[in-house]
Amino acid sequence: MIIDLRSDTVTKPTKGMLDAMMSAPVGDDVFNEDPTVIKLEEELATMFGKESGLFCPSGTMTNQIAIKVHTQPGDEVICDINSHIYNYEGGGIARNSGVQARLLTGDRGRLTAEQIAENINGEYDWLTRTSLVELENTVNRAGGSYYTFNQIEPIAKLCKEKKLGFHLDGARIFNALEETKEAPGQSGKLFDSISICLSKGLGTPAGSVLLGSENFIKEARRVRKTFGGGMRQVGFLAAAGIYALDNNLKRLKEDHSRARAIEKILKGLPYTESILPVDTNILIFNLAGKTLAVDFIENLAKHNIKVAAFGKHTIRMVTHMDFTDDMMTVLEKCLKSL
Repeated sequence: MIIDLRSDTVTKPTKGMLDAMMSAPVGDDVFNEDPTVIKLEEELATMFGKESGLFCPSGTMTNQIAIKVHTQPGDEVICDINSHIYNYEGGGIARNSGVQARLLTGDRGRLTAEQIAENINGEYDWLTRTSLVELENTVNRAGGSYYTFNQIEPIAKLCKEKKLGFHLDGARIFNALEETKEAPGQSGKLFDSISICLSKGLGTPAGSVLLGSENFIKEARRVRKTFGGGMRQVGFLAAAGIYALDNNLKRLKEDHSRARAIEKILKGLPYTESILPVDTNILIFNLAGKTLAVDFIENLAKHNIKVAAFGKHTIRMVTHMDFTDDMMTVLEKCLKSL
């Protein structure tokens, strides 16, 4: 048995998902003729109250397309210092759009309207033009922390007042909604564009959908093509997304419960120095003393357990649909034996 907690991207398609994929009707998506892709795009757009959607290979691509559509070269995007678009997208903000990031330090990745207002540049020739605000929900590097509607609404009002684009990296938005019990449409009302990832907690092999207005998505399709993201008979992957939306949303609470169970185990162990609050399915903790993350990972690997280093002395674990109660029993025994 291999227990892989490096990320929720490591899941394998279930038999039901594979059956749905193999029986999906397909067409040429570059010609906008793949019926399964269209169905997925329309289903998510309706769910979040947006006009249109665009299926892409990854969340990085949907985020980068959104930045490109919202900005012009030389502009500035406001985001948290922990944001995925800044840390884990290969410098795409600068490389793809010629835009720089104004990095703010929020409360575990969560910004406020007041913070953002203080960092919007005035309209002077010598200042970078602020054109976009980006939030991430949940916040990966901050241990899966999440925003509520009431926290986001003042930021949305500010962006509208200042005529700024407002984008959500919703890579794990369904994990956030599982905790807040809010409807997807509430988020849809606040943001100009939303990136929805299907290959994390929902367990598909690949794919993300970018949501926005008809005009926004029309331009996004052009950008997707220039980024090399135009795909042909990709309905086989889109079918996995439809299956996940129908079958894998309610079970996200199980991942959250198991992450909190791991937190309780770690709190009583001598090599645990501190743990970020576990809000969803991501657990980040610091090792005590001079214990190195690489050594801790090596010790767990001897027991066929995989985790990720998130710093020199920091470990991340992410629970997911392929991590079972039986695996939890094995993990607990191993953690207590180290």
